[in-house]
Amino acid sequence: MRYLASFVIVLFFVQSITSQTYEVGLMAGGSNYIGDVGSTLYIAPNDIALGAIAKWNRSKRHAFRASFLYAELNADDSKGDDRRKERGFSFNNSVKELSLGMEFNFWDWYLYDGKPQFTPYLYSGITAFNHGALALDANNELDAYSDKWNFAIPMVVGIKKTLGRDFVIGAEIGARYTFTDNLDGSNPDDRFGTGFGNLNNNDWYVFTGITLSYTWGRIPCDCTF
Repeated sequence: MRYLASFVIVLFFVQSITSQTYEVGLMAGGSNYIGDVGSTLYIAPNDIALGAIAKWNRSKRHAFRASFLYAELNADDSKGDDRRKERGFSFNNSVKELSLGMEFNFWDWYLYDGKPQFTPYLYSGITAFNHGALALDANNELDAYSDKWNFAIPMVVGIKKTLGRDFVIGAEIGARYTFTDNLDGSNPDDRFGTGFGNLNNNDWYVFTGITLSYTWGRIPCDCTF
């Protein structure tokens, strides 16, 4: 019985150090905004974005995911079409977001047998973010008049692969459809001035970059979801 007990303890220890249920890591890359000022390109990172990410790999095909991201946003009409170049607006802003949701793997993602893994994935959920609310000032420049919280829907596509047994590297492009039209000052509160541009479309911002995470944890129990 002593030998059996010792074997069980060793087996448990080996399982604990060779299984990867959880991931924590960093995100780094570039950001760009899509709205009523500057370039109309959808993927054109022109400033820095940094963050942290955590995942719970619940099955081979899905993981629950949480992340924090800080992104600088700026735009200049000189990089837009002729009408925007003639108008000549520009702005600087930033967002600090917290996001929760689910990541779906196109192929089986199984980190417990030591074999190399690779898969494309999709992610979505709900994002809450803090940003500067902008408006045109007396000098016809776009400046912040307050900080505000708002919500966005993240739409992310990426690829990821294992690096040895303990690390995962990924690359992703993620657009956030926001519930505000004032990342750029085009639609401020009435008391801070009038709007401009298309007031019927909300703003977007995009993260393009890489993730690097460390994995650990035991194999999860069989589940139906």
